[in-house]
Amino acid sequence: MPKVNRIASRLEDLALPANSVAQLCNVATERVGTVILTAPSGTDKTHAAEVLARVMGCDLMHADLSHLVSPYIGETEKNLDRLFAAASASGAVLFFDEADALFGKRSVVKDSHDRYANAEVGYLLQKIEAYSGILILAAGVRQNLDSGFVRRLRNVVDLSWPPKSN
Repeated sequence: MPKVNRIASRLEDLALPANSVAQLCNVATERVGTVILTAPSGTDKTHAAEVLARVMGCDLMHADLSHLVSPYIGETEKNLDRLFAAASASGAVLFFDEADALFGKRSVVKDSHDRYANAEVGYLLQKIEAYSGILILAAGVRQNLDSGFVRRLRNVVDLSWPPKSN
């Protein structure tokens, strides 16, 4: 007989540290801002985002980085504009998995590629600040994220086991 995985339908059903579940419940109640879920790979951050959106009564719109990031100047920004507009129009929760790949630390500018990469991160920060919907980001390592970005976050939820003390 095939194994059937139980899909959590309540935040309390997630196998997460109690303080993480409490933070997610708070996010679901507030229904505002940006939340980042941090934990190592395999911690099921995506499932936590799905349950959080379900609890809020919203669809979850996955941002596919392979379709967003373009090597052509200006195309990544256009793709982000379309994504944020679609999420806003639908009322869905916007979800960026592997956010540390897109929201990574800005580097010292050594050439035009660095300058453009830094400009993309800056543009994305502006889009997030202007976005009135709910945004969930999943990142493996918080320290890899741009500090300017982390400062703008209202909720940072660490899903790691064992729970880290603050």
